[in-house]
Amino acid sequence: MTGGIATGKSTVSQLLQDYQIPIIDADKVAREVVEPGTDGLKQIQSTFGWQMIQPDGTLDRHALGTLVFAQHDKLDQLNQIMGPLIKAAVSAKLKRLRRQHQPLIIYDAPTLFEAHGAAGVSAIMVVSVPEDVQLKRLMTRDKLSQSEALNRIASQMPLADKIARADVVIDNAGSVDKTKAQVVKWLNEAGFSSLMSED
Repeated sequence: MTGGIATGKSTVSQLLQDYQIPIIDADKVAREVVEPGTDGLKQIQSTFGWQMIQPDGTLDRHALGTLVFAQHDKLDQLNQIMGPLIKAAVSAKLKRLRRQHQPLIIYDAPTLFEAHGAAGVSAIMVVSVPEDVQLKRLMTRDKLSQSEALNRIASQMPLADKIARADVVIDNAGSVDKTKAQVVKWLNEAGFSSLMSED
């Protein structure tokens, strides 16, 4: 499952979790690999400087985001650090879930295509909203100016390109009920209706 920043992947992810479908969340993994004491945090500090570390020893996400989304070479450097760390952690989680014989595992990755992670999945779901809705949601959610929000959107592959490569598109511009109806339709059509007994 992928989409653009602020298109509402977390809403779809929660709907799937309500059916006890396991989710590997790349954003959560990305936070885990830069927790205090990790090799990831040490690499970020040595590459971008001490100013990226807060007094309590955690990553200053706002400072790092401001830097990398304004300079593409810095974003490339960050991706070179994070990519292998995330890939290794995701692989370990996937192995654990496969040993449990889970019939469906969702990999929630906002930069699935950008990070070349689409090769190992059996189907691609893209969560979509119109561009103006995406911009407004991002500005509100992350308290960003319009230019900051546009920089972050521009750092990802255009949503239209992701939609063109999708097996299923979930339109998340309407109500949660409308989004849920699309998710349920896909689960039925994909042969996973047995997962939807909500008891």
